[in-house]
Amino acid sequence: MFGKLGDIAGMMKQAREMQSRMKEVHEQIASARYDADSGAGAVNATVNGKMELVNIRISAETVAGGDVEMLEDLVKSAVCAAQQKASEGAKAEVQKITGGMNLPGMESLLGG
Repeated sequence: MFGKLGDIAGMMKQAREMQSRMKEVHEQIASARYDADSGAGAVNATVNGKMELVNIRISAETVAGGDVEMLEDLVKSAVCAAQQKASEGAKAEVQKITGGMNLPGMESLLGG
């Protein structure tokens, strides 16, 4: 009987440690930067770990081309690719802490 209580106490201790580590990882994820480009570098987008766009660069040649519809598509593509990288990076960091376990509520820590 005492063995089961010890197991529960150990699990609670591990849960508290994981929670503390998750706070640190959440801060690291939020401050991380993820870059992606589209159109062979015509547009480059940078997002942070919160999936917020923090920078966009558009080459002068792309703007000079005057094709606004193409430019819009390139911007959208670069931003989506950077956000995908950020999402994958955040999930990888969380999996390091959880040992790959799919724990309920982890999406909220990733901004999901």
